[in-house]
Amino acid sequence: MQSSIEETTPAGIAGHAPAGWGELLSGKNGLYALALAGGVTLHAVNMYIATTVMPSVVQDIGGMDFYAWATTLFVVASILGAALTARLLKSAGPRGAYVVATLLFAAGTLISSLAINMPVMLAGRSVQGLGGGFLYALAYGLTRVVLPERLWGRAIGLISAMFGVATLIGPAIGGIFAEYGAWRAAFWSLLPVSGLFAAVAFATLPRSSWDRNERVSIPVLQLILLTGAVLAVSAGSLSQETLWKVVGLGAAIFMIAIIAVVDRDAKARLLPRRSFSLSTPLGALYLTIALLMLSMQPEIYVPYLLQHLHGQSPLWAGYLAALMAIGWTVASFLSSRWQEKGGDRLVVAGPVLALAGLVLLAIFLPIHGNGNWSLLAPVCLGLILIGFGIGLAWPSLVTRVYQSAPPTEQDLAAGGMTTVQLFAIAFGTACAGMVANFAGIAVPGGVEGAANASLWLSVIFALAPAIAVAVAFKVIRITGGKG
Repeated sequence: MQSSIEETTPAGIAGHAPAGWGELLSGKNGLYALALAGGVTLHAVNMYIATTVMPSVVQDIGGMDFYAWATTLFVVASILGAALTARLLKSAGPRGAYVVATLLFAAGTLISSLAINMPVMLAGRSVQGLGGGFLYALAYGLTRVVLPERLWGRAIGLISAMFGVATLIGPAIGGIFAEYGAWRAAFWSLLPVSGLFAAVAFATLPRSSWDRNERVSIPVLQLILLTGAVLAVSAGSLSQETLWKVVGLGAAIFMIAIIAVVDRDAKARLLPRRSFSLSTPLGALYLTIALLMLSMQPEIYVPYLLQHLHGQSPLWAGYLAALMAIGWTVASFLSSRWQEKGGDRLVVAGPVLALAGLVLLAIFLPIHGNGNWSLLAPVCLGLILIGFGIGLAWPSLVTRVYQSAPPTEQDLAAGGMTTVQLFAIAFGTACAGMVANFAGIAVPGGVEGAANASLWLSVIFALAPAIAVAVAFKVIRITGGKG
């Protein structure tokens, strides 16, 4: 899941050749870059830390049934934070907005570190997610405010690169502390860094350069329905009765349908007009993006499954789980080179590779290998293929979104990318929790529960890239070979 919110913005700003890295990283621009990239780094590293330590958390404070909720609520809160960022900027200015976001993130981190039970952990993760959503959206929003236009491309590239850095730092921090039974210290380690970046932001960012006369509209009803849809699935996952799981999923689908109707004529919309219609380029593109994001969501259970089925330590389980993100990052760089020659092929090849990766997981992950590399190697390959497939298609999909959006809705289309991604992640993690609980990860639990859960997670979520292959062909047909 974690890598899935990188690369949201095109690699460069169209029509402007980027300036050199030296100009971005020196002087006052360097301080701005440190503040903005630092906030995203906090957000990204925290996601990897949380994923890595969660097996140790539930072993210590219980709450296995709520395992997926720790990620689901974090991402739901991130959606709300991203949606409210424009309002925060308008009321507090760049400096105040960044400090408020960092303080919220730090408060959530502290609450999580002090959790004595799962409800407290979930509260902390929710506050963390709200602050993290602000930090992530502010980084892109403030780039245009504090840096000259010639540096925007480099700045966005730097911000996106922080997720690659996080794949190295996050699992190490989480894994080392988890191995010594000190998962709380993994969260504590983020607090002084949060304070440092808040101080840098306070000292360098302007007090006010946001257009306070600009009207900021928030799609309140749609956001409430989005949150309700995710929570309905999550609530259904807690019941041992199949009926309530179906009711939760049905309620979520119903609320998504209402969003499509409401957003069509609303003054404050989530997505550009007709984005919920598959007959339009944006509708097909957003659906492909959502399906690819869903493909990744079994990842939240990978550290737990690797520890219980394949004998991996918390540190190595965290790093192996990050293979998906590494595959995404590598493929994104390669895809940017291949895009001009074969963008259409990449859009289709991406979900095909992701499907192949999930098939490998379905075959090899459920087998109790206890560290046997003849079983673990195919699992690692499967994780890499999932991330690589998504990263391969991603630049072409992003480019086509921008090319397909009406000129008057470019900003809304860009924001829609983040909204669709984060919602798919939140909805996917909630569904992963439902599937895992249904398969017995908590009851009967143990090796049997982990094996059943790994099989059903892989099989059910393989449907997402399988459908994405068909939708990808439609994308190619109706976008006319763009990107």
